[in-house]
Amino acid sequence: MPFRRIAASLLFLLALLFVPAPSYAQEPSSPTPQPASSVDDLIRILENEHARNDLLTRLKNEAAAHQVQEPVEEHPTIARQIAEQTRAAAEQIVTGGEAVWSGVAGLAVIFTGTSTVDYSAIQTLVLNVILVGAGLFASFFVLRMLVHLLQRGLDRRAVGRHWSIRTIFTVIATVADIVTVALAWGAGYVIALQVVGGATGRMDINQTLLLNAFLMVEMLKVAMRLALQPRFPALRFVLVSDTMAAYWYFWAARAVSLVGYTFMFVAPILASNVSEAAAQAVRVLVMLTALVIAIIVILQNRDRVRQALSSRAAGGRTDFIGRSGAFLAGIWHLLAIAYLIAIFFVWLVNPTAALPFMMAATIKSIVAVVVGGLIIAFVGRFANGGLRLPEDVRARLPALEGRLQAFVPRVMQIIRTVVTIGVVVAIAQSWGLIDFLGWLSSEAGQRISGSAFAALVILIIGFVAYLAMSSWVEYRLNPAFGTIPTSREKTLLSLFRNAFTITLVVLVSMLALAQIGVNIAPLLAGAGVLGLAIGFGAQKLVQDIITGVFIQLENVMNEGDVVSLGSVSGVVEKLTIRSVSIRSLDGTLHLIPFSSVDTVSNMVKGFGYHVAEIGVAYRENIDEVKKAMHEAFDLLMQTEWSEKIIDKLDMQGITAFGDSAITVRARIKTVAGGHWGAGRVYNEFIKQVFDRRGIEIPFPHVTLYMGEDKAGKAPPLRLKGGTHPNQLPESDVKPILQP
Repeated sequence: MPFRRIAASLLFLLALLFVPAPSYAQEPSSPTPQPASSVDDLIRILENEHARNDLLTRLKNEAAAHQVQEPVEEHPTIARQIAEQTRAAAEQIVTGGEAVWSGVAGLAVIFTGTSTVDYSAIQTLVLNVILVGAGLFASFFVLRMLVHLLQRGLDRRAVGRHWSIRTIFTVIATVADIVTVALAWGAGYVIALQVVGGATGRMDINQTLLLNAFLMVEMLKVAMRLALQPRFPALRFVLVSDTMAAYWYFWAARAVSLVGYTFMFVAPILASNVSEAAAQAVRVLVMLTALVIAIIVILQNRDRVRQALSSRAAGGRTDFIGRSGAFLAGIWHLLAIAYLIAIFFVWLVNPTAALPFMMAATIKSIVAVVVGGLIIAFVGRFANGGLRLPEDVRARLPALEGRLQAFVPRVMQIIRTVVTIGVVVAIAQSWGLIDFLGWLSSEAGQRISGSAFAALVILIIGFVAYLAMSSWVEYRLNPAFGTIPTSREKTLLSLFRNAFTITLVVLVSMLALAQIGVNIAPLLAGAGVLGLAIGFGAQKLVQDIITGVFIQLENVMNEGDVVSLGSVSGVVEKLTIRSVSIRSLDGTLHLIPFSSVDTVSNMVKGFGYHVAEIGVAYRENIDEVKKAMHEAFDLLMQTEWSEKIIDKLDMQGITAFGDSAITVRARIKTVAGGHWGAGRVYNEFIKQVFDRRGIEIPFPHVTLYMGEDKAGKAPPLRLKGGTHPNQLPESDVKPILQP
């Protein structure tokens, strides 16, 4: 490698400078070379061309001798990387096994008595440590008894009190606990300096190790007591039972004491007084014991944790947290045991580098999972709670809340996906599987992430524009606010909304694709070719669109109009650029493409006429008939329909002589669409006025033929009495005989 070549060259150059060597600065006539051991000699060597070339040759030969012969791939394959990692792991495991074996051998040497350990010094050390430890723990025990009385009193007073008062009592109890540890630690120092140290007033490093280990371990226990409070439930804020609090504190305290005193006190003493191998053997033994204890605790709580993890899914909650808990419920103990075993072997192989990395990666992974779960839970609770707009906004935009709620499931799915991907990336980054942050800082990462962010911003802007446009159209069509929209405005606004939506979708899609690096020029060219193909292959569709455009430009019909298109008549419910939807009188919805429309008959355009063509008998006076029709119109003007009538009665007189009646016509001009209702009411008044004036409205006369008998004669029609089979009841005959 170049680095090794440079290092070898520098080492060789330093050897030339500081180690005696033949001088190349001598004159050719000098029979005996003199040593060059200074910078001046080196300068003279470099000034002499022959000596300089010889030096360069020697440097090249030395560098070639130190060069690594194994070829190095500039871009190793994945298989080679995996092989190298596997080889390194195997070598480290072998190294760790050798360390353990040497430690066990060191302990065996100690117990067999074949070592050269100074037992008198160890005896003095152990005696001094025992004296300091006895004083330390005795003082701690006495102080704990006193503080225990104080904490019990606080616990009794905290029962049933407000959480703020309980917090104050918990803080007081914890401070008293910390003071107890500090006083015991100080008492241990006094014992070590004054009692054990004697007249010298000095203490051994081993006693300091004991005191420091005591301080760290007991402070950790104080933190655990603050969280669990196994003896004082009124001061506990963690929602666990007394049994669970005592259980977890029992195992956690013993694990902390075992590992803490071993690593901070026992192992350093063995390393300094016996051997490092013996210290490592003790560490391995203690860590193996802690591993076994942790596995036992996991197996004891397997069912309890499984029920807790699956409780959310069992209660019907099918969100991300519930599904994740149900998935982990059956395998969590296996994952936990595998992780603890991995931690043990990593510590065994490389405790100084691999273990801190693994612990840091574990903490980062837990934080990533917790943060991701909290985000999903918060968004899910917001979505499940429903989106509620203010009352005034709902009154102005009644469809906006439903439109937003329709997007909530899709947005939730997108958020879950993005958060899940983020958690996976964070975990992979923590464990060094990928270098996502390094990739983001690279040119390609910045380009791709910037493009993705720009595309996302475009999509969000497009969605906001769609909501704004739809809300504006909805507000404009709301008759409760502003001016009441006309039929033409309703039609144009609906067409505008459809056209704007299609245009916005196409524009946003093109811009988003352009941002992520897709060349949209071929897409535009393909769209042109596709449009041309559609124009040739779907001529009917093109005809529909062209006809619809002209119908809209001519404003011949709008939504809400009553029209007749060929044989179909009804109310226009929906108008698009291609077709019209008509609801007929019986409720049937007809979809009619504009290419099949030859004639449009709009019955509510501008104004309307009710044409009253009344047939009267030939014997009636026509002037009296006209007066009766005017009287009926006057009665109509006294009703609420007078607001729909925009002109006087247009009396047109006799229009036809029928077989049995004379037809008299009059017209009533109304607003668009009002002539049907006004005409029905006017007909009612015509009937009333004609009945009162005795004006006959004739109807067709019917000749009743009763048939013949076998002799060819017609029997007489008897109105009442008799037994002839053709006799009719009088009640049935009277209506027939009336004029």
